[in-house]
Amino acid sequence: MADEFQMPKGDLMKGKKGVVMGVANHQSIAWGIATQLAAQGAEMAFIHLPGMERRVQPLAESIGVKTLVAADVTDDASMDAAFAAVEQALGTLDFFVHSVAFANKDELKGSFVENTTREGFLRAMDISAFSFVDCARRSAKLMPNGGSLVCMTYLGAERVIPNYNTMGVAKAALEASTRYIARDLGPKGIRVNAISAGAMRTLSLAGISGGRSLQSQGRAFSAMKEDTSMEGVAGAALWLLSDLGRSTTGEVVHVDAGFHIMGLPDELEA
Repeated sequence: MADEFQMPKGDLMKGKKGVVMGVANHQSIAWGIATQLAAQGAEMAFIHLPGMERRVQPLAESIGVKTLVAADVTDDASMDAAFAAVEQALGTLDFFVHSVAFANKDELKGSFVENTTREGFLRAMDISAFSFVDCARRSAKLMPNGGSLVCMTYLGAERVIPNYNTMGVAKAALEASTRYIARDLGPKGIRVNAISAGAMRTLSLAGISGGRSLQSQGRAFSAMKEDTSMEGVAGAALWLLSDLGRSTTGEVVHVDAGFHIMGLPDELEA
């Protein structure tokens, strides 16, 4: 992703420290956000999934991130160790970006009713929704001066999207969790928001049956007739994570070229 665009440099995040969780490769949304934060002077640590260090380390080094920590978000001991490492490296936090989600690939196609298993449903909820609640609780303890939390969602949380299935329900739980966390942490000066990005070419999209057509249809049906840009998603994250986002909390901010506002596509006009 760094080869495709260059983030404008500035100092909006100068002196601020935080964590980006979920960088997987150069096409991941978490990476796009991390490059924007780095360009604006932020000091960061990455929390990545186990087994991803070989992919993540070169990316981290390219923007000066020195602290990389592996964590299994379904394991309390692993999360304890990850946040202890973050605290040792950074001390306090000003921001936290959560970009982690999972659902069994076999359940991301066809009928939601017929293909959803109890085990798959609970696992998707644990990784995609509860992990943000857990990260919020842990991050808040490291934010004595307030801060900002951002998670990533998708329109499938609000509307039925073919093949999104269990992930859509998990994202709906994530969005509701965002509002409840915002209520609880607001008195501590901690803002909590979600970004609903349009379909983009990521590992997550590749795991959904018909994901590529979802991206092309998103472009065709959007108000702007264009793909969702990484610059736009990263820019929205910068706004929410920086002091520019002051007084904004509990929101789901759509960054999808206007796809979410459309009813029927223009092609259906008589």
